[in-house]
Amino acid sequence: MTEFSKVARAGSFDERLLRRLDRSRVPRHVAIIMDGNGRWAKARGLPRVEGHRAGVVAVRDVIEAAAQLRVEVLTLYAFSVENWKRPRYEVWALMNLLKDYLRRELATLVDNGIRLHLLGRWRELDPSVVGELERALEATADGRAMQLNIALNYSGRCEIVDACRDIVADWAGGESVEIDEATIGRYLYTSGQPDPDLLIRSSGELRVSNFLLWQIAYSEIWMTETLWPDFRRGHLLQAIVDFQTRDRRFGAVAEADKETVADQGSA
Repeated sequence: MTEFSKVARAGSFDERLLRRLDRSRVPRHVAIIMDGNGRWAKARGLPRVEGHRAGVVAVRDVIEAAAQLRVEVLTLYAFSVENWKRPRYEVWALMNLLKDYLRRELATLVDNGIRLHLLGRWRELDPSVVGELERALEATADGRAMQLNIALNYSGRCEIVDACRDIVADWAGGESVEIDEATIGRYLYTSGQPDPDLLIRSSGELRVSNFLLWQIAYSEIWMTETLWPDFRRGHLLQAIVDFQTRDRRFGAVAEADKETVADQGSA
């Protein structure tokens, strides 16, 4: 996999961003809501399916860039529970694009140490899709460079419901279960993973769309007007550089304000 710095043209926006990047502070987990495929296609007088097809190019570019930047976990929101409301031909096309992507890119994922993990009720998908997913999971199981989460037939609320059901089932089976945040975290689809440090959404929409509702409690959010098919490694780099300017306090007082708070407390 070619290094990010070697594909950034001298003097380009990407190259200027790379100069500002602190490689010691790259977010461990980046989650992305990939939005805007339909609008991209409509603006060009094309069927919505062509927007999804163009979006696959962005997926490939972003996965490669995230691995080059040493992101530990990349999560992509590919298909939500709510997406079943879309026309049947569009859902069919999305599933076929997914199968085609896995067949064409699996060797690249394996060669670059990228381990696939799935979030959601993906086993409820068509058996042909489930079969491709299971083969990809097995083939990439030993990957250690980066974990790629793909959210399929996913809903943040369903994830919490599924976690609660599993907790109740274990309790009913005689297991001692103490209900606290750590316990719930262990029963989520992302069990054992760090929560997202950075949540990215393309297309300019200002909502989280039922995505990782538990996990993004303290994620930094970065929005762009760019539609997903036009999203490239430079946008990811821009989001990470911006992330590095944020003061992540997790509810605490900012370092610069501590002296003021102390003075007020002693007054």
